[in-house]
Parts: sequence; C-alpha cells; structure tokens
Amino acid sequence: MDDSSSFESLVMGEVKAGFPSPAEDIREKLDLVKLLVRHKASTFFFRIDGVSMVDAAMDDGDIIVVDRAVEPYNNCKAVCYIDGEYTVKRVEIAEGRVRLMPANELNTKYRPIEISPENQFMIWGVVTYIIKKA
Repeated sequence: MDDSSSFESLVMGEVKAGFPSPAEDIREKLDLVKLLVRHKASTFFFRIDGVSMVDAAMDDGDIIVVDRAVEPYNNCKAVCYIDGEYTVKRVEIAEGRVRLMPANELNTKYRPIEISPENQFMIWGVVTYIIKKA
C-alpha cells in the first residue's frame, strides 16, 4: 500500500444499535489505513475462505488484517505457513510446543494441528482486525 491509494470514505457520524435516534449533521473523514494499520510495510489484508474459525468471529468472506511486525503470543489468531500451505488459526504456544487450534465446535472435521520438528512451519503474521461482511 502506498500513500497514493486512498481508503478514505465519508462517515455520517455514529449510529445507535439500540433505539433509533435522529440523524446527525456531523460528517468526518475516516481513513481506514490510519484506523486499521499500525505498521504499513508489514500489514496485509486477506479474505477468509472456509469455516474452521467461525467461533473466533472469522466467517467465510470476512476480511482479516494481518500484521507481520506483531510478535506472536499465546492464543493469538495468526496466519501460519505449514508444509506448503497457509492457514489462519488460534496459536497455542506452551512449554516449547505449538498447536494450531481451529474454532468451529459444530464441525468435528477440524482438528488441532500439532507442530513437530518435521513440519515446515512459521507464524507468518498476527491477526489484528476482522472486517465482517454484511
């Protein structure tokens, strides 16, 4: 992303999620890059394909913001590279072990992935935001 690309859009103000309120006349510019991106050179956007992370609020078609400059931590959601493929999972880091945890209680085909020394593996970047589709 360079500075010439604009993610600005017109914001009409706040909207109540409870009872309706009169529309506000206040309008402001919202720069999505400033809002969602801390490290411009190391931040990437991905569209979720699949349902293995629905219980972590990542539904098929949603967009995730992934920052490679964020240090992975226990239970973070991250894009990981394992044996030639990329996946997004919750990362369990404990006692020198790493496990990739799916988040879909209703579908038993998604199992934890135990990382072993035989795996070609890296935590590619940490998920910092999830942009939900309507």
